[in-house]
Amino acid sequence: MELRVNNPFNNEIVSVIIPVYNSEKYITKTLDSVLNQTYKLIEIVLVDDCSIDNSEQIIKEYLRKHEYITYYRLEINSGVAVARNKALELAKGRYIAFLDSDDLWYPQKIEKQIALMKQNNISICYTAIEMIDENDKLIKGKRNVLEKVDYKFLLKNTMLATSTIVIDRKLTGNFKMPLIRSGQDYATWLLLMRNGMNAYGINEALVMYRKGRNSLSSNKMKNINQVWNIQTKNEEINSLSAIYNSICYAFNALKKHYL
Repeated sequence: MELRVNNPFNNEIVSVIIPVYNSEKYITKTLDSVLNQTYKLIEIVLVDDCSIDNSEQIIKEYLRKHEYITYYRLEINSGVAVARNKALELAKGRYIAFLDSDDLWYPQKIEKQIALMKQNNISICYTAIEMIDENDKLIKGKRNVLEKVDYKFLLKNTMLATSTIVIDRKLTGNFKMPLIRSGQDYATWLLLMRNGMNAYGINEALVMYRKGRNSLSSNKMKNINQVWNIQTKNEEINSLSAIYNSICYAFNALKKHYL
């Protein structure tokens, strides 16, 4: 495999963004799920937010074996938004794929998304998920997703799971995640879609989302107040509308995780 990079918006490379923090338990499986993708023009960009476990040592073993893995360790613990933004800065690909360090991809995940995006000139693509526990046991089957969602829908829903997202930077331009401690992924989708851009889904479970106490996404669900903060502060939505949206969001989040 040869990755040639001229302009980051003029190539077929998918840059997989993985923030790392004390991820030793799962990072091997996560990296293997990327390396086993049927789409081969992939680079992996890992940014370590000052892990104190063996994450760095495990990743360095992969660095010795695989040329197209980049590892960067932050000097101070700064949060996942800073880690992802650093990874975005280092990424060489036209396409950006997000993956949490405890989630897993099925082998055809990226191939199917890139095919759909190219065929339909799509800027943001997501897929369905299934949920697994900390021991890889399936705890919830496929959560159906819609073929298309817009900004208005996203204000009240959690359908775009971070580890399913692929973004075409040739269509969106460069972007950064808002520097907030949690919910920065949701804030980013709103940021990208606020001017009429839609996201398109593949209703197939191509991601194994790990529902665990230490996962980034489960932490995100603990305090729904952040949705109100994002909508009022980042999106400048009036307080009453944001309250209504947040209640709907909370209900849909409960359905996603527990029903």
